[in-house]
Amino acid sequence: MKTRKLGKDLVVSEIGLGCMGLSFSQPPFPTREEAVEFIRKAYEMGVTFFDTAEVYGPFDNEEILGEALEGVRDKVVIATKFGFSYTPDGKRDGVDSSEGNIRRAIEGSLKRLRTNYIDLYYQHRVDPNVPIENVAKLMKEFYEQGKIKHWGLSEASANTIRKAHAIFPVTALQSEYSLFWRDPEKEIIPTLEELGIGFVPFSPLGKGFLTGTINPDTKLEPGDFRLSVPRFQNKEYLKENLKLVDFVKELAEKKNTTPAAIAIGWVLSQKEWFVPIPGTKKIDRLKENLTGAEVKFTDKELLEIQERLEKIEIVGDRYGADAMKMIDKS
Repeated sequence: MKTRKLGKDLVVSEIGLGCMGLSFSQPPFPTREEAVEFIRKAYEMGVTFFDTAEVYGPFDNEEILGEALEGVRDKVVIATKFGFSYTPDGKRDGVDSSEGNIRRAIEGSLKRLRTNYIDLYYQHRVDPNVPIENVAKLMKEFYEQGKIKHWGLSEASANTIRKAHAIFPVTALQSEYSLFWRDPEKEIIPTLEELGIGFVPFSPLGKGFLTGTINPDTKLEPGDFRLSVPRFQNKEYLKENLKLVDFVKELAEKKNTTPAAIAIGWVLSQKEWFVPIPGTKKIDRLKENLTGAEVKFTDKELLEIQERLEKIEIVGDRYGADAMKMIDKS
């Protein structure tokens, strides 16, 4: 697989793997052994960029990744995230980027990932009670200690990105971005381009919607986080948004490929410093996702796609009310 560069010098496979669904938010889950084997297969197929987080589980997703990649640690790039506190019984308990909580988090992540450094350490959600400058200073300390190689932000506003970058350079921003959610084009992407920060879009398949496998009659598994998402809860929203899926299918037919490949290929075509991290638990889906790197669009095609997208109205929020409260709007 070809590589891309995030920030100044973080080289990663042009498509990464979002590992969240292996143990969190999208049941049914594989066994631990199956998850470990799946990650190792992904590496054999050319993926060298793996994304996890302390909160996925919590905790067990990092353990799975650590076990799977221990033997090839120097050949892969591991990204994980901090920024939540937990109840005594291990459940997520709100955003928390206090210094003490971040120090607790990094030591736990290093242990679970079976490593002495983290390649890319993201603040998972901006904490409105902690100045981002304080977080950036702590990341600089971790960098100087060799505990992290790079740091990043997730779902942060342009203003927060600028403040953080001024203290200690940010390598990458992770945010949702796809044909289904293009809001970052307004402020975020221009800011990243100006500052030389890489972009790691999660949910490039629109949480599975762009694959064409979801419709108003689809029954999601109990515990699937999409059951709390208005775009997936409301059948009328789903029905209306299928206009976009129909367009993606149309593009797939023209390119003799699949809707998933089109969705990922479109993200890759936007900027050479975009590195999507689609998540899956199935090898056949992983193979399909990786074919997105083979999809090419001419400038004319991209312009035509842009014009069509402007005419398709997407309805419904991308997160439920509680999750929306954690999105940085500073």
